Amino acid sequence: MQETLEKLVLPEISPATDETIVAYLRRNYKIAEIAAKTEQEDLILKVCEQLDITISDEELQAAGDAFRLEHKLPGASETLAWLAQERITVEDWTQGIRVSLLTDKLKEHLFGEAVDAHYMSNRDDYRRVAISQILVRDLTEALKIAQALRVENASFCALALEHSKGKQSKENGGFVGVRFLAELLPEISKAVTDGKEGEVIGPIQTKLGYHILRIEKWLGAELSEIREQILESLFQVWLQAGRNYENLAEKH
Repeated sequence: MQETLEKLVLPEISPATDETIVAYLRRNYKIAEIAAKTEQEDLILKVCEQLDITISDEELQAAGDAFRLEHKLPGASETLAWLAQERITVEDWTQGIRVSLLTDKLKEHLFGEAVDAHYMSNRDDYRRVAISQILVRDLTEALKIAQALRVENASFCALALEHSKGKQSKENGGFVGVRFLAELLPEISKAVTDGKEGEVIGPIQTKLGYHILRIEKWLGAELSEIREQILESLFQVWLQAGRNYENLAEKH
C-alpha cells in the first residue's frame, strides 16, 4: 500500500466549471433542491416587480457594509480575495444582497400587519417549554422506566443515559432543550400542554417510539422575541402555496 502511494502521481485538477458543478449536483440528487430555491427566488423577484418594491442605492450600500463587517472584510483587497475564494463576481455578490433585501421587504409588505393578529390567535403555540425525555422502542420498557421515575423516585438523568435511544437525550442526560409547543411532535405537544413543571408524562407513543417526558420549566415568549420567526413562517406558507399554484397551472 505504502509503495503504491509513493509511486502514485496525482493528476492536475482543473477548476470546476458551472457545467461540471451542475453535473455533480445531478449525480448527487441535489438538483431538485437547488431548482426549487431558484424558482422561489424568481417568484419573489417577480412579485416585488408587480408590487413596485425596490431597493435604493443607499440601502444596498448599507447592507454591503454590514455584510463586510460581519464577515471581517474591512477593505477592498479582503473583499476581492473573499469573492475569488467563493468563485463569484462583484455583480453576483451585489445581486445576492439585493435579493435578500427584497425578500425582507416583501415579507413585511405581505405579512407585517398580520403578525400581531396571528400571534394573539396562536399564542399558546408560542409558549416555550424546557423539556427532558427518555425515548425507547418497547412499551414494556417504557412503562418500567415511568414506574421507576414516579414511584421509586429514580434519577431521570441516569435512566436517560442508560436507556434512551434518542442521541441528544442520551448525550445530555435526557435534556433536549427549550422548544416552542408548535415545534414538538403533535402527540407530545398535546400531552405536555397542561403539564406542570417537574411533572413526568408518558409513555407517549409517536412514530419514533415511546417517550417518557419531564417538564423542566415553562417560558413565555413576547412578540418582540419571535416576530421574525412568525413573519418567516407566514412567508414560507405563502411561498409553498405559490409553488403549488404554479405546479397546478403547468399540469393544465
